[in-house]
Amino acid sequence: MPALLVATLLGFAGFSVLLPTAPLWAVRGGADVGGAGLVNGVALLCTVLTQPVVPRLLRRLGWGRVLAVGLLLMGVPSLLHLASDALAPTLALSAVRGAGFGVLTVTGSAAVAELVDAARRGRAVGLYGLAIALPQVVLLPLSPWLADRVGFTPVFVLAAAPVLAIPAALALGRHLDGRPTAPASEEHARVDLRTVVLPLLPPMLVLTGITLAGGAVLSFAPQMLDEAALVTLALVVVTATSALARWRVGALADRYGARRFVAPLVVVGALGSLLIALSLDGPSVPLLVLGSAALGVAYGGLQNLTLVLSFAAVHRRHYGTTSAVWNVGFDLGTGVGSVLVGSLAVGLDFERALLVTAAITALTLPLALVRSRRPVG
Repeated sequence: MPALLVATLLGFAGFSVLLPTAPLWAVRGGADVGGAGLVNGVALLCTVLTQPVVPRLLRRLGWGRVLAVGLLLMGVPSLLHLASDALAPTLALSAVRGAGFGVLTVTGSAAVAELVDAARRGRAVGLYGLAIALPQVVLLPLSPWLADRVGFTPVFVLAAAPVLAIPAALALGRHLDGRPTAPASEEHARVDLRTVVLPLLPPMLVLTGITLAGGAVLSFAPQMLDEAALVTLALVVVTATSALARWRVGALADRYGARRFVAPLVVVGALGSLLIALSLDGPSVPLLVLGSAALGVAYGGLQNLTLVLSFAAVHRRHYGTTSAVWNVGFDLGTGVGSVLVGSLAVGLDFERALLVTAAITALTLPLALVRSRRPVG
């Protein structure tokens, strides 16, 4: 578990530092808000396209080598961004980073399930989530300030941090590659859709709804808010409350069950987006803080709960597929949120764009009430 946490911490540090600043880099090169939205959208599209093939790569090539390559794909292109701020090369490098991020996300969440038994999985997912969230708490608010006050060079250097995680990835691989595996047969592959993927769709779509809203705020806070202090405040509140919720809700899930907390958090997340949208007319700092806190709690808590529910719905041999499906939901929401809000902001404004994200989150409430069957495949 320590090697996994180190690789996760450094990998997500590289991802977090560029989430708000890579769009700013494109804007500096002449892109409009729609073009800026494409930067994270393209990165996460490539993430989503990569994630379904990662379980197969893990079986064929081993955990250490696959994760090490993913970390290289994240870190090296980050430095290459410095060569040009034009939109086309920025999108191309973002695509490569996105593929590497797809490897990191699927490998990380699947490793949690492999390393920890089901009775302690909520706490383990919480600890894993904390390793994801801590870089976000520090680097999401810091990176726009750093780009504005110091320049983009230190931002892109920090974004190369995943390369430093390669020794931890290889150590994790030595531990996991020695474990017995349960590869899916052709028969199992044919029934995956019915017995594995379909039961995972409700938690995946709930996750997509909240990450769409959260990803929009994390990507566009520098453009939504005119004052740098408000940008920092919003990002600190969202990421700090998200980190706390993602960590603490794991123990609650182990004790009381994960499902009972999902629907209330969907409501909290939709209200958070609504309050942030209302706060932009003024702006109103109290509404901004309250909305950011509500969105952060839902954003972090639902990431933990939907992952716990997803692993509970399948047998061990399907953990890789489950990790891929869950991560597709996460990154699909973040990517669509970036593109959708960027496009709506061009034709309308950020207030109405965020109202749309609040509505989408609210529409997932019926899915939060769906009970999955016990694993049968």
